[in-house]
Amino acid sequence: MPQIDYYLALQSPYVYLAGRRPWEIAARHGYDLVLKPVDVAQLFPRTGGKVREERHPSRKDYAAQDRARQARKLGLRLDPAPLYRSANPAPAAYALIAAQKAGGGDLGAYVQAITRGLWAEGKDHSDDAVIGAALAEAGFDPKVADRGMLMAAETYAANLEEAVSRGVFGVPFFVVGEEKFWGQDRLEDLDLWISGK
Repeated sequence: MPQIDYYLALQSPYVYLAGRRPWEIAARHGYDLVLKPVDVAQLFPRTGGKVREERHPSRKDYAAQDRARQARKLGLRLDPAPLYRSANPAPAAYALIAAQKAGGGDLGAYVQAITRGLWAEGKDHSDDAVIGAALAEAGFDPKVADRGMLMAAETYAANLEEAVSRGVFGVPFFVVGEEKFWGQDRLEDLDLWISGK
């Protein structure tokens, strides 16, 4: 089955804004969607970018306005400055990697629960209880991350190296073969390209 590689970071507002659309596109075209969580704090400087704290205020102001517009367009609630934005993203990413390997649940529901929790519900995405509840909501064993922690940590590091080698420089980022699409606002283009348009 052909696949879409989806590079993502669960603390990203743009992954939240992407929502279920990556899964819908993959299902519509008979593609497998493979999730590859990455550490953007390491990805950005290695690919010419800057983490949010290092960006010029004009860039941060524009991004905040744009996120608010995108959220309104998509009918999503978005806290412009969530309390836990700077919390450690690794535990939620490890849980996603472990859940994907274990199978049996809905990865899209897990991603939505974590990102919605951070960007709309004031939840701490690094908290074990929040992660466990999101896994359970998505049909996974809430303890799946505990059993797969070492494998998940190794995969998380490997995903970063793979992302850099494939030209990924931000999230959400979608790769189909050699074709690349960056941003939730390019999902329509991904859909069209897979359709041959």
